[in-house]
Amino acid sequence: MEITTPGVLTNSGILAILVLWLVQWFVASMTKASQPGAIPGKIDEHLSHDSFVFRAHRTFMNSLETLPMFLGAAFLANFLGATGLWTGLLVWTFFLARLLHMVLYYAIATEQNPSPRSYAFMLGLLANIGVLMICLISLI
Repeated sequence: MEITTPGVLTNSGILAILVLWLVQWFVASMTKASQPGAIPGKIDEHLSHDSFVFRAHRTFMNSLETLPMFLGAAFLANFLGATGLWTGLLVWTFFLARLLHMVLYYAIATEQNPSPRSYAFMLGLLANIGVLMICLISLI
């Protein structure tokens, strides 16, 4: 299949998002499990942004908070047949925003607000709104 085939751009972006989510899960799980005295299902409440364990955990948790809505919108777009160029570009924009968010969260230990990762988060939010708008337009 060619990337220009309807749905391939969208579906390949969804696959990339799922793989990224899996990578975040592994990084968060392995980082936490490697800590002395690690207890499954618990993270030390005294950790903060200066700890990579905290940042890896928060990156994964942030994905748990944002991905269900985005994936729901992307799957709805698929069900509605709205898998054209704009949907695919927005899905890939969301992927790149989540990748940038992850890299920035892993690399920069800051409690500043807004932090550099906040801008990546906002880009992902705008992509999510864009896919929801495409779904709405497809229904009208």
